[in-house]
Amino acid sequence: MAEKFVIEGGHKLEGEVEINGSKNAAAQLLGAALLTDQECIIDNLPRVEDILVLLDVIKGMGAEVDWLEERKVKIKGKNIDPEKLDFEKFSQARVSVLLIGPLLSRFKNFKISRPGGDRIGLRPITTHLIALRELGTEIEEEGDFYYFHSNGLKNNEITLPEFSVTATSNLIMAASSILGETLIKGAACEPEISNLVEMLKEMGVKIEGLDTHALNIIGAKNLKGGNFSVMPDRIETGTFMVIAGLAGRIKIKNVRLDHLALFLAKLKELGVNFEKDSENSVIVNYSSKLKASKIQALPYPGFPTDLLPLVVPLLTQAEGRSLIHDPLYENRLNYTQELRKMGADIEIVDPHRAFVFGKTELKGVRIESWDIRAGASLVVAALIASGKTTISNIYQIDRGYEKLDERLNNLGANIKRI
Repeated sequence: MAEKFVIEGGHKLEGEVEINGSKNAAAQLLGAALLTDQECIIDNLPRVEDILVLLDVIKGMGAEVDWLEERKVKIKGKNIDPEKLDFEKFSQARVSVLLIGPLLSRFKNFKISRPGGDRIGLRPITTHLIALRELGTEIEEEGDFYYFHSNGLKNNEITLPEFSVTATSNLIMAASSILGETLIKGAACEPEISNLVEMLKEMGVKIEGLDTHALNIIGAKNLKGGNFSVMPDRIETGTFMVIAGLAGRIKIKNVRLDHLALFLAKLKELGVNFEKDSENSVIVNYSSKLKASKIQALPYPGFPTDLLPLVVPLLTQAEGRSLIHDPLYENRLNYTQELRKMGADIEIVDPHRAFVFGKTELKGVRIESWDIRAGASLVVAALIASGKTTISNIYQIDRGYEKLDERLNNLGANIKRI
């Protein structure tokens, strides 16, 4: 039977919480470990469902996967065979798409099933396919499968049609084993990309243009293994900052605030009280005088699309009318229907925009999590709602947040997993 959260709202939260490794960065580093037949040790892994499923997929293909510590894993992908790919598991997690680039670098023929993940609208891998064809790959789509054929990847100058993080990652990894230069224009420059680039450089790949939208990759044969670490999760950092601003005083440790500059500027504009405590920690206090604002999700360094659902509960407690705009996914705003059941005054303008009117009192009801970030948004709302809120389909939350209920209970929340 599917698990649910039952959350009793209104409890003051106080204490410390440590941010785990980034789910999205971890998936890229795990994929990159398959580019070499040598051992790769990856530390600071988040033990969330998406990452555990991805490790199962990698192990199922024949890689040696050994946990050295709670968050440290050793991978040796020398003997992987894509014909052993577990299509059902592959389709469970959207991050599985990050195996395409590494597999292309090593195999001439293989197939994958359609990647799954969030219910936030169409998320085709069209951008991936366009770019990888430019490297000399033939790709056919039949039913629920993609078939990849290559007689050897070749250098090229490629312009991506959108700033896609996963497409950029796949292209970088595929190009890492091609001798000579591959130029990627329109590359995403999120911190997760930088984390991947740092790993690939240590493995022997030359990459120029870090933190820009133009990357020049000079590939190499026989890439090395090594020890690598996953960056802190900036989305999890933002999640706990929003929670603290609404429900108490929390010291948040192991953060990279430089990865959240525009998000922090927007929190300050909204009236959230926070202060930098050290180089890698921040203290956020309950903020009673929140102001309405306009927030648009944009590629890095813009406001992260994954944090837009998290600030909506904040906006329900702000005086005035706020506007949120997510141009990326047509179903991203579905979670606002669940917030409306709780009493939020939200008017959906179109599939990408909505007005949020505040200040409104939220009440506990029965609601459902649509995706990772929508689920976290509902948890935030439930923490400040009167009465009890039951959130179903919390598997979606577990995909991206490790033991969120336990960590919040340690801060003083009242959450039961049933």
